[in-house]
Amino acid sequence: MSRVLVVEDDVDVASLLTHVLASVGHDVEVAHDGGAGLALAYEKHPDMVILDWMMPIKTGIEVCSTLRSDPEFSSTRIMMLTARSSPQDVAQAQAAGVDDYVVKPFTPRQLRERVATLLQAG
Repeated sequence: MSRVLVVEDDVDVASLLTHVLASVGHDVEVAHDGGAGLALAYEKHPDMVILDWMMPIKTGIEVCSTLRSDPEFSSTRIMMLTARSSPQDVAQAQAAGVDDYVVKPFTPRQLRERVATLLQAG
């Protein structure tokens, strides 16, 4: 299946994401801060990156903007998975280049479906 990078500072959420995605065959890598996530993205070149917004070192918005400014990541699908839900937050994430915006809490089924849709679109 696909290579998915999860960048999430909450260890429990990262573990849940890893379990859900691996259960449908994805190869999952995890980073627990934005700086490590960016480094891992450049090392692994994932098909998809799932970002939390509020993280140490670099925010999800900063990571997304950096990846989108690099032509190597033009086809990489990026999902923001966050508790931030205001229309302004969604607009800021879209301006940074996210392909999808999912608000926590989410169900495993929602996650699987949104990831599958994004990867098929890519």
